[in-house]
Amino acid sequence: MAILSYDSKNFLMDGKPYTILSGAMHYFRIPREYWHDRLLKLKECGFNTLETYVCWNLHEREEGIFDFSGMLDVAAYIKMAGDMGLNVILRPGPYICSEWDLGGLPAWLLTYDKMALRCNDPVYISKVRRYFHALFNELRPLLSTNGGCIQMVQIENEYGSYGNDHEYMQAIIDIYRECGVDCLLFTSDGACDWMLNGGTMPGYLSVANFGSNPKANFEELKKYRPCQPCMCGEFWCGWFDHWHTEAHYRTPESIAADFSELLAENASCNFYMFHGGTNFGFMSGANYYEIYHPDVTSYDYGAPLSEAGDRTPTYYAVRDIISKFTGVTPTLTATETPKAAYGTIKLTHKISALDAAPLLGKAVRMAAPVFQEELGQNHGFTLYSSVVNGPISDVALDFDELHDRAVVYFDGKLMGIIERDRLKPEIKLNLTSTESIRLDILVENMGRINYGPKMRDKKGAVGIRFGQQYHFGWDITPLHLPQFSDTDTLTSLPFDPIDGQASFEGSYFLKGCLNVDKPCDTFLKLDNFHHGCVWVNGFNLGRYYNDAGPQMTLYCPAPMLKPGENEIVVLETDGASNGTVLSLDKPQLGRPEE
Repeated sequence: MAILSYDSKNFLMDGKPYTILSGAMHYFRIPREYWHDRLLKLKECGFNTLETYVCWNLHEREEGIFDFSGMLDVAAYIKMAGDMGLNVILRPGPYICSEWDLGGLPAWLLTYDKMALRCNDPVYISKVRRYFHALFNELRPLLSTNGGCIQMVQIENEYGSYGNDHEYMQAIIDIYRECGVDCLLFTSDGACDWMLNGGTMPGYLSVANFGSNPKANFEELKKYRPCQPCMCGEFWCGWFDHWHTEAHYRTPESIAADFSELLAENASCNFYMFHGGTNFGFMSGANYYEIYHPDVTSYDYGAPLSEAGDRTPTYYAVRDIISKFTGVTPTLTATETPKAAYGTIKLTHKISALDAAPLLGKAVRMAAPVFQEELGQNHGFTLYSSVVNGPISDVALDFDELHDRAVVYFDGKLMGIIERDRLKPEIKLNLTSTESIRLDILVENMGRINYGPKMRDKKGAVGIRFGQQYHFGWDITPLHLPQFSDTDTLTSLPFDPIDGQASFEGSYFLKGCLNVDKPCDTFLKLDNFHHGCVWVNGFNLGRYYNDAGPQMTLYCPAPMLKPGENEIVVLETDGASNGTVLSLDKPQLGRPEE
């Protein structure tokens, strides 16, 4: 395999001038069965390089236990790219941002209260060292210096946006060297003084991230790196979406204009994203701009390939520019994956989430409520239960901290929904001296903050009180819900048949069956529902939130289906007017072209 280097003006591949034309696609956001399809479409668009992050939090879900199997077999993904003639840019973190829960850091790190994240804290560094050694035991043979296709490895990720600890950055470099990483290392930051000052390292290549105005942004980069080639490490061809906002959208024409200007600067480029894919399961992250903004499930990003891997008008516009730049027009051989509208799926069985909770997790008795991480619950839902005795007169339920959404019940009756920074109904309690009620609070983790100074974002509820009086004595039940294929957990619940219309208030698991002759990609729409999650054959497609938008469908890839009967399970937290789900052959993400 050739070796990438650079001089004062150009990247060099085995000593010859070379332009990096890269596209970002993350293996953990794409069904493994579709990896080849997406990589082929990248190559047939004219790109010569694949870029991928590595998700520490999925590879080490439990501390010290590593998983590189299935959709997490990053070595197989990179080898597949190399076998197709693509080079690879690896961005292993440990922090990746990427609108991914906690920026890719494992949630169990938050249980180390005295440990600081993303700095030269010795405890944090020890965790990073263990992770990188496990990762590069998988990837070391795939480095270009060992004959593989990994040409570049990033040092941390956009570190200047967060901190300025260069001893920490050097510690990352030192761990790389311990792991035998001896190919080209680089840093990646926004093109402004404070980000470049905080994130760059003397003697190492630096790239800049932006979505427009290439000439001006490269001028900023040249202030720090006048004697190296220019590269846009993240060319933002689109953007991500939050619940409660309108969808972002860029026209193919604007993307093409900025990309053409970038190439005219004799610069290399990495499209972020070329194909975004999906935040399956509970892995969407969040931002905090004055208030908490959780990310939607889709990571379509307005990329050249859609969430379902289809070529978009942007794909063809970008392909034309690359063709003119390189003088080569690859033949299009990859086909679009078949789509199907399977129609109405009737949910025929249900069980209350309160009844299901003790079957999904073991209650822990605590004097005071604690964050879910303290119970080893990294994602999803946690139930806080207690008994409240009177007398209490006209006093409102309150929290010191609620992260992120609570469905509140008195004696099994839905009393209201409280959502961090948004929904704040007044839920009051009135009890005589002889009365008591059972209080159940189902708390949902809607995604940890993945960017900025508020990343230490523990989930659950603490300081639960009525007025100023704290309430003590809690049974806390983590609901262990599947993220990936695990049909037993939900199938084994004792569902009851639904008689007539499935209209109900409150939190329920509902089950139905989708019969298909031939599995195809499809999109599930839950018009009669409000908020919750969907599993297909035990695979968690992600979260829907019809009351918030903009995303109105969930992508169900064909590999998650099988010929014949397919089990659909919905956890609706707020209530539904009708227990039917609609299968469509097109997505509805709130974009103007839909």
